[in-house]
Amino acid sequence: MQLMNHSRSALNGLVLAGGKSTRMGEDKGILQWYGKEQRYYVADMLATFCEEVFISCRSEQTNAIDKNYKVIEDEFEDTGPLGAIVSTLHHVNNCAWLVIACDLPLLNEKTIHYLIQNREENVIATTFSTDDGLPEPLITIWEPAALPLLEAALSEGKYSPQKVLMKAKIKIIQAPDPNTLLNVNTPAEKEKVMALLK
Repeated sequence: MQLMNHSRSALNGLVLAGGKSTRMGEDKGILQWYGKEQRYYVADMLATFCEEVFISCRSEQTNAIDKNYKVIEDEFEDTGPLGAIVSTLHHVNNCAWLVIACDLPLLNEKTIHYLIQNREENVIATTFSTDDGLPEPLITIWEPAALPLLEAALSEGKYSPQKVLMKAKIKIIQAPDPNTLLNVNTPAEKEKVMALLK
């Protein structure tokens, strides 16, 4: 079922899968929570809501990505998600991007739909609040107007997309189920989520 709202400007989807997963000790993008590599699972979820969907990755990862999925390579080394988002906005800057990290195994379509329904186009981003009230940059709709702010942070060597959001005009909302925003970055967190899913 297509849930795009055609009265709004186009929305593309991006799966952030270019991290080095140092704390996890294995590539988080290829973990299989639901019988499919997570980078593809998230991409398939996004396809329900977005015009086009891409997987963001480092250049050395490109050949390992299934050819059925579109890829955007990171232009900048060692700049984390912020560099990946800037690379993406350079790739296509005439639409908004729904950016989701590949380490959110409890994320579901209900949460994504809620974010899109609450999208505000006259700010640089629409995002969820974390438990401590800060913006969660890795499940966020970034509008084209965000690019200059992200580029400025990148040029200053400030690689935190959360800090960009904290200083900018954004719309921040509460997730219907905060558990869906749970990041899994370590083996211990992985075991915890595996137990929850069982």
